[in-house]
Parts: sequence; structure tokens; C-alpha cells
Amino acid sequence: MNPQDFIAKSTEGVIFDARSPAEYAEGHIPGALSLPLFSDEERAEVGTCYKQHGKAKAVRLGLEIVGPKMASLLHRADDLAGDKDIYLHCWRGGMRSGSLSWLLKTGGKTVHLLDGGYKAYRTWMYEQFERPFKFTVVGGMTGSGKTEILQELQGIGEQVIDLEGLANHRGSAFGAVGKGLQPSVEHFQNLLHHAIQQLDLSRTIWVEDESQHIGKVWINQQFFVQLKSSPLYVVDRPLNERVEHLCRIYGEANNEEFNAIFQKIGRRLGGQHVKSAVEAIDAGNLASAAEIALTYYDKSYRYMLDKRKLVAVATIDASGMTPADVARELITLNQERIRGKSEVNQS
Repeated sequence: MNPQDFIAKSTEGVIFDARSPAEYAEGHIPGALSLPLFSDEERAEVGTCYKQHGKAKAVRLGLEIVGPKMASLLHRADDLAGDKDIYLHCWRGGMRSGSLSWLLKTGGKTVHLLDGGYKAYRTWMYEQFERPFKFTVVGGMTGSGKTEILQELQGIGEQVIDLEGLANHRGSAFGAVGKGLQPSVEHFQNLLHHAIQQLDLSRTIWVEDESQHIGKVWINQQFFVQLKSSPLYVVDRPLNERVEHLCRIYGEANNEEFNAIFQKIGRRLGGQHVKSAVEAIDAGNLASAAEIALTYYDKSYRYMLDKRKLVAVATIDASGMTPADVARELITLNQERIRGKSEVNQS
């Protein structure tokens, strides 16, 4: 089964990933469950045998390893899939998924294999990033509440891709605070592709203005090029409101985290500014530290906006407005832009 049909039809069943736990952890099809034929150590052992002694001996070793585990593999498949169809893959659609498919079918399961395995899925995934998207981008200085605005847009029925949510990072040097681990680059791409698959590409898709890197992950190049050439609405909030917003979302972090991050951006922020920020944090004055950080981030964002002069940009004065207010204003402006573009095309 080709990747497109495999993903579409797997919603009726359960996807099993036959690769090792480490391969699965690095990146997997969103929603897939791990049912590894080999542990990480067993996979390494079989691979070494293949290189040193050839395929035949490696296959025999693999059978010796899997033999005692066959009953437990079937029991786990029963527990996870029940009576549902199983959609199965390994790395290239080779011996691991083939062997596990035989076992599951022998145990009475209905099994569908992904032709070419996870590798084919990844190739197909990258092709999907080249499709045309109707992005509309929400921008603005750090602390403008863009994430909350996107949430409001989604809440009233608009299509949204939350890039920072998928990356588990807020997109700045402080973006990892309170967030835990990010996905790998590989799995972030998988999550992004999965989010796209849920959308109607004939309609507007709202996204936040981002740099290509969000923490330790990066946005696919084809996707990023389209994002940066899409209409941009800039949310303009006054400094005091942005400082208040930052204090609200970062207020639970500890001083050590903040101090370490200010030291990290010290070369770009300036030694005296770092010293002042650290002193403010130690004194419990997060607002002053946030204002110092914004002098750097505002400068960076203005530079990024200057590079986008060819993009149609509208600015919303969001002073005193709630995220819901801004979301409604964005929808109105975007509808007017689309109508105007349609009238020009018809004339």
C-alpha cells in the first residue's frame, strides 16, 4: 500500500511501527504505536552479523532472537489493536515488517503493509510540503500574544497551524522555559505534515510569523518559503502590555533559568544590559528584566520585517484589545483583502 492510501485508511485501524525503540523515538508516523521486532541491542547485533557474516547468518540470528518472543508480540498486538485492522511498517518495508506481518496474520490479524516502509512515508511527506498553501501570517513583536490570537482564531472555526505548539517551544532564547523536551527535527517534520493533512488546502491557513528555527527544530524549506511570501498582519501592542504578557507566561520560572539565558544572549544584548537584567531578576523585578530583553527582540523583529518589504503587510493597533478582539479584526481584514483581490482579478 502506498503512503497516501496507508495514512488515509489507517484511521480505521491501528498503525504498528516494527522498528527498534530508538528508531521510533527519533521519529515516527503520528499516531503509530511501537511494536518492535528487535530491541535496540538486538538490532545492532543482527546488523553486525549481517556485515561480518552475510545475510543468511543474520536471518538465522534474527529468527533465534524473535522465536521466544512470538507469543508476547501477538499478545501485545491483541492488547493494542483488538479486532481492528493493523497497518504495519518498518524502515524500508523489508524483513522486519514482513516477518511480523506473517506472525500477526498467522495469529488471525488482518494486516496491511506500507510499501517502502517509513522511508517511503518520509519521501511522500516531503513532496506534500511542496503543495500550494493559502497561508495568512500573524506577526508582531515578542509578547504581542500571537499564540493566544491563533487559539482564538481556531476556536471560531478558522484553520490554524500552531508551529510553536508542534515544536514545544515559544520561539525565542527563552522559549524552552517551562516546556520540557522538544521533539527531534525528524519528528517535528512528521507532526507538521500530520497537521497539514487535517486541513482543507483550498481555505485560509493561519500561522504565526516564525524564523526557520524554533528552538532546536527547523521548519521544512519548501513550507518556510511559502510562509515568508504570504500576506502578513502585524499585531502592534504597546511595550507595557507586552511586558505584562511576558511576566504572566514566564512568571513561574526560576531565577537560575532566566539568568542562564540572559548570559547566553549576552553578546547580542550587551554586557551592561545582561548585568542589569540579572540584578532585576534577583530583586524579583521580572518586568524590568523583560523590558531589557525586549530591546534585543524588538530590534531583531524590525530587521526581519524590513526583509519582507515585498509582502503585503497590514498593521493592527491592538492596544487594549483582547486576543478575541484581534482575532475578529484579523478575519475582517483578511476577508476584505480576499474580496479586493478577487475584484481585481475579475476586472
